[in-house]
Amino acid sequence: LIQDATYPLMDAIIDDDFTVLLETNGSIDLSRVPEDLVKIVDLKCPSSGMSDKNRMSNLDILGRHDEVKFVIADRADYDWARHLVRTEKRLEHGHAVHLTPVFGELDAAELARWILEDRLPVRLGFQLHKFIWGAQTRR
Repeated sequence: LIQDATYPLMDAIIDDDFTVLLETNGSIDLSRVPEDLVKIVDLKCPSSGMSDKNRMSNLDILGRHDEVKFVIADRADYDWARHLVRTEKRLEHGHAVHLTPVFGELDAAELARWILEDRLPVRLGFQLHKFIWGAQTRR
């Protein structure tokens, strides 16, 4: 998104009747992103050391087809995400909200238990690339 040529490229792909999904770390303003594109915004949790970079104003432009993701490392991250899910009105507009355990750090069953106990209206997600290629490999 920091490259100006990205925006006309997204428009061209959409104009060719393809569905474009854009996953972003949420630190860059999404107002220039085409409305027809599916935005998946990763809100960084405190353990990432990047939560101060979250551009919360991006939530204002999300549509019903867009998604929000939290990658959870520990109970403190979960509590932080739970608080946002319960109090952030901009997350109530029908977007899918995913909570994903950090691979190798938080047991998925434990995260699922917390979600169920709290009856949190979210989906449990996984970092599939970690299962396919392992924790150290980046592709």
